[in-house]
Amino acid sequence: MKLYTYPASPVCRPIAMFIADNGMDVEQQIVDLMTQEQYQPGYAAINPNNAVPVLEDGTFRLTECSAILKYLADSIDSPAYPKPLKERARVNAAMDWVNTALYRNFGYGLCYPQVLAFAKLPDENAQSLVLANGQAGARRYLSVMNDHMLGAENAWLAGKDMTIADYFASGILSLGELTGVDFSAWPNVKAWYARMTSLPNWQSANAGLYAWAAAIKGPEYVRV
Repeated sequence: MKLYTYPASPVCRPIAMFIADNGMDVEQQIVDLMTQEQYQPGYAAINPNNAVPVLEDGTFRLTECSAILKYLADSIDSPAYPKPLKERARVNAAMDWVNTALYRNFGYGLCYPQVLAFAKLPDENAQSLVLANGQAGARRYLSVMNDHMLGAENAWLAGKDMTIADYFASGILSLGELTGVDFSAWPNVKAWYARMTSLPNWQSANAGLYAWAAAIKGPEYVRV
């Protein structure tokens, strides 16, 4: 298998970590987003969405972090993607929530408009409104994660055991490293994130994140 990836991407790093945690033999080929390699004809033929990640397994190609994590987990019969119907449905629901609620607000609404030049609005008032909206949405969903998905009973997003939903969510929340978020207002989220960052392969799988954070350190960012 081959994974087309970018080391700093929040939707590539969870896959790299899952691969490392499970000792999987997956070739990883970097697509340089900074030079816009994703728009070159060679890569556009692989993924016309001009995005990473892409997984190749022979002639089969698969896009999207959530789908790739599920495919890899099933390929090795990993307990991180449980087989029982209700347990699996809970993981699927958590991953959909991460993608459609948490990522949209925390990532696209709050973090990206501050750390990616193309996502910033030239009008200061418009930029301020976007960030305020993203901040409010991020706070709302962090509270959902803190109070209802984790709460006092669950150490992990889909229950008492770590699943691929935790891998996926860790990539999104790790964007907070770029702007200096520590999640103190959400103690269950903060404890969960600490559990993720203490895993053996976290530092190696997320080296690109920390290099990015170091490169943009300095401005006073809007945080949650």
